[in-house]
Amino acid sequence: MTISRWWFPHVHADRKALLRRRNAIKVALRAHLAAQGFTEVECGALAVSPGNEAHLHAFATEALTTAGETRRLYLHTSPEFAAKKLLAAGEENIFEFARVFRNRERGPLHAPEFTMLEWYRAGAPYEAVQQDCLALIRLAAGEGGRLTWRDRICDPHAVPQRLTVAEAFTIHAGMDLMATLSPDGIGDRNAFAVKARRAGFVVTDNDNWSDIFSKVLAAAIEPRLGLSVPTLLIEYPRCEAALAKATPHDPRVAERFELYACGVELANGFGELTDPVEQRARFDAEMAEKERIYGERYPVDEDFLAALEHMPAASGVALGFDRLVMLATGAPRIDEVLWTPAP
Repeated sequence: MTISRWWFPHVHADRKALLRRRNAIKVALRAHLAAQGFTEVECGALAVSPGNEAHLHAFATEALTTAGETRRLYLHTSPEFAAKKLLAAGEENIFEFARVFRNRERGPLHAPEFTMLEWYRAGAPYEAVQQDCLALIRLAAGEGGRLTWRDRICDPHAVPQRLTVAEAFTIHAGMDLMATLSPDGIGDRNAFAVKARRAGFVVTDNDNWSDIFSKVLAAAIEPRLGLSVPTLLIEYPRCEAALAKATPHDPRVAERFELYACGVELANGFGELTDPVEQRARFDAEMAEKERIYGERYPVDEDFLAALEHMPAASGVALGFDRLVMLATGAPRIDEVLWTPAP
């Protein structure tokens, strides 16, 4: 297959309008956050741990001392750990257009290097950052504008749909998700497998609870979210929200939400977990799962866990800026809106 190089003048000319629109959207979003009292920060990309989620894959590198000794570091998959350390240090409302890196990711909606708009509100409920998300996608689309991807259209100015994950499983997959969770939010794999098979999904003997959840979500639910109006998918099962705190009304689910438009996930937000003991236990569980599936695990950032003891209650969001630009411009692939796509 012949690949047209992005730096050919005629190829760049075709993309130039999209890239100029990208810049304009960034200016508008930055100005909005500044007007809301946010401080823009810059978190370093090198990290002791790139994140401790089972299915996130990082780029590793080696740092050399002046004596030539080596130390393993990673390019971060999100600025989250560093940003929360800033909250512990006393910052309140912060944001960053961060360059982040994720291995094993390439496709129409994925790039190994991309821009994450991430922000945090100290002392605010996670409903507040949900409203931030809606304001930002409206700004990106422009007054009266729409978000589009392929043949799907979403009006970001319309009243959004709010849907719990449990409701989404009932409506779109015909499954009672909550019946597969214990009172403290642990998934019953066998009960879930029975329900999934009855609903027509293929479940293998190696699939655990999380694998089944991901299969059903990707196949039956996500493509139906954010059609016509934005969807806020809220209250994820606690076992699918490693960095979010449990909801006060039901310990089985967590203060995690995702924002969808045109069947595309744009943002992932939390009411942040600040208990270092529980956070360590969740990291350990995630890394055990990563080792089971991929044969590797990432170290825990002990400095991050220490900072959680000083971090105030907060809510935060990671929004895929390139995806938002895609939908605001109608571009079919993420590479079309990246100034210099990855090799």
